[in-house]
Amino acid sequence: MKQLIRNIVCVGLGLSLGLSISLSSQENAKSYQSDFDYPLLQDVLETVETYYVKTVSKDELVQAAIKGIFEHLDPYSSFLNHQELLDLKDSNRGEYFGFGFEVASDKDHISIIAPFANSPAEQAGIRAGDIIIKLNNTPTTETNLADILNQIKQHSLSNQSIHLTLKHHNDDAQFEVSLKPSTITIQSVTSKLLDGNIGYIRLSSFQENSTEDMVRSLSQWQNAHLTGLILDLRNNPGGLLDQAIKIADLFLAKGRIVSTSGRFFDANSDYYASPQTMLTNVPMLVLINKGSASASEVLAAALQENGRAKLLGETSFGKGTVQSLIPILNDGNAIKLTIAQYNTPRGENIHNIGIVPDIKVATETGSNQKNMAIIDAISARTDVSQDSIVTSAIAWMQHHD
Repeated sequence: MKQLIRNIVCVGLGLSLGLSISLSSQENAKSYQSDFDYPLLQDVLETVETYYVKTVSKDELVQAAIKGIFEHLDPYSSFLNHQELLDLKDSNRGEYFGFGFEVASDKDHISIIAPFANSPAEQAGIRAGDIIIKLNNTPTTETNLADILNQIKQHSLSNQSIHLTLKHHNDDAQFEVSLKPSTITIQSVTSKLLDGNIGYIRLSSFQENSTEDMVRSLSQWQNAHLTGLILDLRNNPGGLLDQAIKIADLFLAKGRIVSTSGRFFDANSDYYASPQTMLTNVPMLVLINKGSASASEVLAAALQENGRAKLLGETSFGKGTVQSLIPILNDGNAIKLTIAQYNTPRGENIHNIGIVPDIKVATETGSNQKNMAIIDAISARTDVSQDSIVTSAIAWMQHHD
């Protein structure tokens, strides 16, 4: 069980913002198999249903069997009922209901990957890298991590509040917050022209229309004679793989963007840049931190390894697997299944490793007061020029050709 939950798990919002490829055709779903193709499983189900001390319906046993299958797989793979599938599709459009954070599990603790802008988590002062000590007064341990993660998801789906005890990264002081789920809208792309004619673009997640939004933002500067471009991928937990590839292609005239490898034919692909680009000769910096994961890492690695941009900040999260949505049987259910791993343009697998920036600038730990994160987050949205990491990026650009 400990090994099964080592990597990123999307919870809190009842959604998945991990790397995804959608296999929407019904022909990709496995055809229905008769129960008699599985005599051992059928025998177990019937024996328990008939002789167990308490009444257990066959439907309950089938659901338990399905749960057991996915507990045996990696934590990115899961069965999605109709409502969960709708929630996932909503999240890919940038609107969903939840607490507004994603978590990663590692050994005996759960840590926050990133709180989302304007979410209950951000408003409560939760930061990227925070460690969850307790959920509803239940300590998180290596023996109950799966239950903790499931509780967060279920509380979100049932519109129930949660109470968290946390501590900031590299800080032993604990603090408590209560979160009530709410509808969260994330604007994928925001932009601003900074002093010195430096363009700044914040890419918060990879949604269905992210590429269109990116093109719109870049187009406004086509004749602005920019001296530099900053692409901010901090606290971006990922999203749709095709959007990461398309956005990378906007900046690259040639070269491999990413490759994927898996057991079945369609899981093995190489994606290359096309000649058409935008803002070709503008120097570029990409900001990353430990909250930059999955699709963010695909984009960052593509720009770094093809020599288009330097990366500034902290080593990224390190999620190198690809999930696919596969429809099944009836009632609008689906399986979110890990089908492949991805490799950077140079063939590197960064899973559990992350991408190392060219220019290392650690996020300031700041005060232990929990409202500092709220002040910093609001400041970053209203005036990015006051963001210390953005300031470092501007200074670097001004002193390097």
